Amino acid sequence: MHDFLKRLPKVELHLHIEGSLEPELMFALAERNGVALPYASVEEARAAYDFTDLQSFLDLYYQGMSVLRTAEDFHDLAMDYFRRAHAEGVVHVEMHFDPQAHRVRGIELPVVMEGLSLARRHAERELGLSTAMIMAFLRDRDASEAMAVLEEAAPYWEMLDAVGLDSAERGNPPSKFTEVFERAARLGIPRVAHAGEEGPPEYIREALDLLDVCRIDHGVRCLEDPELVARLRDEGVVLTVCPLSNVRLKVVERLEAHPLPQLLEAGLRITLNSDDPAYFGGGMLDNYLACQRAFGWDEATFIQLAGTAIEAAFVSDQRRLALRRRLADSV
Repeated sequence: MHDFLKRLPKVELHLHIEGSLEPELMFALAERNGVALPYASVEEARAAYDFTDLQSFLDLYYQGMSVLRTAEDFHDLAMDYFRRAHAEGVVHVEMHFDPQAHRVRGIELPVVMEGLSLARRHAERELGLSTAMIMAFLRDRDASEAMAVLEEAAPYWEMLDAVGLDSAERGNPPSKFTEVFERAARLGIPRVAHAGEEGPPEYIREALDLLDVCRIDHGVRCLEDPELVARLRDEGVVLTVCPLSNVRLKVVERLEAHPLPQLLEAGLRITLNSDDPAYFGGGMLDNYLACQRAFGWDEATFIQLAGTAIEAAFVSDQRRLALRRRLADSV
């Protein structure tokens, strides 16, 4: 199965590019930019990647991104992940990025956009890898700040494949950002949102009804609400599930206890993703392999998961057709 899963053309819909920062690159960028890190070595930094919940992860996550200062840094960050993903058989990556987290430390949006956009072009030319950009709003900050960032991004609206909603979920319902997402809708920008990871099923419903999202990131707690499960199934809403992330952040205690099999049995449209691969134990191939070990899924199940991701991706019709053909040729 390892060879099959590596060969399978995988599409990643739920990745935070800042969460792909491996300790080795963190140290290299820190040296380049004269940033002092609280770790004596790469090994010490990696050992710190031990979390009790989402908030404890976020504290380390924001600390790590302090080394990102220039457009070159953001380019190198993205290309480092794109090359790793390509080597694992990933053919398309949709990266969330968090402009507010950079803005509050003095890194303006043009720096982020220049670096990530250059990396996208290089990934297509060097690796044949297509990519998409999802500008995410931090739900634990004021909605007015999110609106200001959306307006500030006006020169880049055409470059955004979607806007999203991430960060600490508890106490920060999607309804807080209704006006921001309504503005994005008027601009013709697709919308996605994290919901139902640590937050209750009601947050999933709010994301659908108030934010008018086309995908739910995570969504695993939907099983607590049978009516919501039926709605997700009937409307064909895609859930971008992140198995290893859910284990590391204690959403589930162990992967064997993950509700992924129940989500599939309920007829929901599911995809597998890495979320923050540098922090959560691996990229796309690791997530696929872990699910195979935990659930004993056969090749047909993984072909179904890969196909769902292709259909839900923010790609052109031409690229989608090419990815469908590549999937068919791989099996």
